[in-house]
Amino acid sequence: MRLYDLMLLLDSNAPDERRREIVSNVQSMIEGSATLVGAHDWGMRRMAYEIDHRGDADYHLFQFETNGGDLLDRLDHTLKITDGVLRFRIIRLKPGSPPPPAPRAAGRPRDIAPAEEETATVAPRSVADAPKVEETAAEEDDS
Repeated sequence: MRLYDLMLLLDSNAPDERRREIVSNVQSMIEGSATLVGAHDWGMRRMAYEIDHRGDADYHLFQFETNGGDLLDRLDHTLKITDGVLRFRIIRLKPGSPPPPAPRAAGRPRDIAPAEEETATVAPRSVADAPKVEETAAEEDDS
């Protein structure tokens, strides 16, 4: 039996009930014809680029073992025509592949300012961008 990964990106604008239905349908298809090794819900995450004007997606990873291509064909066909699926990818893993890593924590929200020690000044790109010595000295004398 060969080991496969199915990465499923669901539309964040779809109702929660619809997304749960898609996940349960995929899981039942896999369990009916293969051995489900793992099902990982990575939650709502920001995508690297927008798909259909959507910046977020609900990520799910399924790992399963199967011999036949019938299941792969059925999954491919079903996910292509299912509303609410933004993208999916089925990948055959090499024997001895490590388990999937835990998803990285999402970055801090944009409205929270970084701590003072994290802020740094950026060096001027060239000497032309740097303040002139006379201007700096004049500003200090005015203070």
